[in-house]
This record gives sequence, structure tokens and C-alpha cells, in this order.
Amino acid sequence: MTIDKFDFAGKKAIVRVDFNVPLDENGKITDDTRIRGALPTLKHILDKGGALIIMSHMGKPKGKVQAKFSLSQIVDAVSAALGRPVQFAEDCAKAQDKAAALKAGEVLMLENLRFYPEEEGKPVGIEKEDPAYEPAKKEMKARQKEFAKTLASYADCYVMDAFGTAHRKHASTAVIADYFDADHKMLGFLMEKEVAAVDAILKDIKRPFVAIMGGSKVSSKIGIIENLLGKVDKLILCGGMTYTFAKAHGGEIGGSIVELDKLDVALGVEELAKKNGVELVMAEDAICGDSFSNDAHKQVCPSNAIPEGWEGMDAGPKAQKAFAEAIRGAKTILWNGPAGVFEFDNFCDGSRAIGNAIAEATANGAFSLIGGGDSVACVNKFGLADKVSYISTGGGALLEAIEGKVLPGIAAIKGE
Repeated sequence: MTIDKFDFAGKKAIVRVDFNVPLDENGKITDDTRIRGALPTLKHILDKGGALIIMSHMGKPKGKVQAKFSLSQIVDAVSAALGRPVQFAEDCAKAQDKAAALKAGEVLMLENLRFYPEEEGKPVGIEKEDPAYEPAKKEMKARQKEFAKTLASYADCYVMDAFGTAHRKHASTAVIADYFDADHKMLGFLMEKEVAAVDAILKDIKRPFVAIMGGSKVSSKIGIIENLLGKVDKLILCGGMTYTFAKAHGGEIGGSIVELDKLDVALGVEELAKKNGVELVMAEDAICGDSFSNDAHKQVCPSNAIPEGWEGMDAGPKAQKAFAEAIRGAKTILWNGPAGVFEFDNFCDGSRAIGNAIAEATANGAFSLIGGGDSVACVNKFGLADKVSYISTGGGALLEAIEGKVLPGIAAIKGE
């Protein structure tokens, strides 16, 4: 079933959204991208005469109730976005009465799903090495099914619209779909758009294809980097991983972030790029600070000759120029991860240079996909959100999809 064809009139729809939004110390939302992204699906259900039950997780409470992760903090913001009151169920597994009383046009939001360990389906408080782990996991999987069944019992149909968690086989993202037939479960509009954007990158590549991978660790990106080396024409590697590559060649990197156990992996990436004829673009210089703060003293150093007491915190002027040059002329662009500590205004020029170059290429006809929380925050910070083709709400899910993995949240709907 597709969401545009389903008749919601007089029906209750339970929708899995990703409202894992960043909050400040006062519980105020600092970036509402994910809420805005879900609005077309939520409003469509209400406009078509349905009643709406919204469920999401927030943070990593690990199966325990923690006030700082309560979705009660965002009820007012969701209500303002929808333009109608939103009721709140303080216990997501005991919301039967509130769900039953819901009338057409009304909205109920459930408390954080991850306050229950059954949502993720992992045993709590037992290490994987413990012999008791496997039996505990088996028992937890049975409880996960019951938890999913409870959530399913609130509604007549299920809509999966949380791309950010589609790579997890959780109760609310995949298991719940078992309790609805094919005509009563569907992807939301946001999910449909995300799938189409990934297809544009994977199946309909216009060349040159340039990918920009940033962030601090090679280890967290190695799968996607290796996969992309079979697809892209140019790969820009930036951010903290720059210094692991520099160190792998015997460079001096001062106090910069480094993965000493991944030096051979870095050299392997370079070999694979050479073998596949991919141009690898790396930062030859860095803007360094003498402390990890916005107010640090700054100097530009070669990325492989950073003095002791200094650390690389952004791509240097030569690197910024090289990155912009590599992006110029691209027809397909993927950006995941910043070029430096962009949260500090004094160390965000590298990320800004990438963002501006992507915006320019997009204006010249490129398809640009921005994904991963930090890249999205970059684009928003630099006011470029309307100058790129598509901003994905998924970090890990986007990377796994581009790696070619089947996402459980999509498979559960499509019956794959």
C-alpha cells in the first residue's frame, strides 16, 4: 500500500517518526528539521479524516525512564507545527485508553519508546561475553514482539516515516509491521523521498560523481568509503580522519585526533582508490589550534607537520581551495561529515567552503544529497538548506542504504 492511495477516513494511524531532535539545556529544540520533515505525512493523515498516534525515540536512555529524554518536552512544538492540540501518553505501552478515545482529527503522542528495553530488543545490564547473554537475548526478542503487538493494537494502520532509524530492526520500526497486512502498512512521504534520493545516488548516477566524507573517525566510515570507491570519480576525505592518513605516512600531527590502530586501513583506502582510478582529495594543510576551543590561538600548518601542543581543527586555505575545485563541475554529490570543528565559528571555514561549492554545483545542475546530522547542521548554519537538492534526515541509515544494505524499516513494509 502507498500512503497517497490509502483511505484514512475514520481510521487511526500509528506513525513512527524520528523526533530525536537536539535540545538545549532548557529542553528547547535547537534544530527542528526532523519535525518539519514529518509534517507532510502527519498533515495528510489528518486532512484525510484520520486520527493520529505519533511514536518516536529520543536519545539513548537504554531502557530506563530519564526525564532529559522525555518527549513531553517537544509536545508544544509538535502541536504548533501541526496547528492543533497534541495529547500525550506518559507510558507508551499503556496508552490503550487514550488511543481508544481518539477521534478523527485528534493527535496523541506516545512517550519515548526507548524507555522500554523491548523497543531495541537488547538485554540490559548483561555483557555480550556473559554466557547468560544469549538466553537473555532470546527472552528479550519474545518480549519485543509483545511490545510491538501492544503498539500495533492502538491503530488500524501503520506508517513508517522514520528514515533515521530505518536501519534498526526495532519494535516500532520493523517488528510492528508483522501485525498489519500489506494493505494496512505503508511508507510515509518522507521515507518515499529518502528512498528516491538514495536511488538517485545509486541507480541513476550522473557523472562526475563526487563524495565528501568528513568526521573524526576512519573506523566509523570505512564500510561506506570502500563502497563509494567502487562508484565515485572523486572522493574528498576530510575532518579528523585527515590526521590518521597523515600519520600513516609518518607525518607529525601534534595533538590531533588519530586512530593509531587504523593506519593500515588508511593505506588500504589509498591503494583501493588507486586501483579503481578514483581521485582521492585530502587536506594538505590544516588550521590548527593550541586548545580545543573557539578562542584557541590559530596557525596554518601542513597536515603532516603539526607541532606538539597544537591540533588540526579545520581544513587549511589550500585544502579549502582543492575541495572547492574537486566539487566544481560535479553532477552528483554526496556530503556526509564536516571538514573540521564547524561548531566553533573560528574553525568552520573548511566546512563552509565545501557547502558553498556544493551550492554552486547544484545551481549548475548537479544533484546534491546531504546526509548525517553534522552535515545537515553545517548546511543550516551556513544558510544553504535551500541551495542543495536534498537533505536526508538519516545518518547511519543513509550510509547503510548507500552501502547497498537492505534497511529493516523498508523491508518490513515492502515484505522483502
